[in-house]
Amino acid sequence: MYAYNDGGRAAAGFRGSADDCVTRAIAIALQMDYATVYREMAEINASMRATKKTRGAGRRTARDGIYTKRKPFKDYMSARGWRFIPTMGIGTGCKVHLRSEELPKGRIIANVSKHLVAVIDGIIHDTHDCTRNGTRCVYGYWVQE
Repeated sequence: MYAYNDGGRAAAGFRGSADDCVTRAIAIALQMDYATVYREMAEINASMRATKKTRGAGRRTARDGIYTKRKPFKDYMSARGWRFIPTMGIGTGCKVHLRSEELPKGRIIANVSKHLVAVIDGIIHDTHDCTRNGTRCVYGYWVQE
């Protein structure tokens, strides 16, 4: 199940496309204003050291994505009462797919390959259907404590 949702990006006055899945997923799942989340993610990006993997890091923008494996992002989510539940480990293979029957009910942010997506009661809220026909593996997800 999929529902188009830009997280409030267009309403906030942003135009065009961007690699803003982290900002969008947080705005949707935490029910926050897109512009506020964008500003907060830009501050996190500015605080991180840039590497080959973190192309947007070091710049005050959230347009090119946020590297979610770093401590500043994890601290941001924890401070808002969310915790990460891993669903896959090294060498374990895929145990959970991006399907409503394999995910918990309520509001979650699923971490899939190179993407974060808000899922509300099993319905994907994003700008596109990122399920890969139910085969996309979920590495873990953020839930509200």
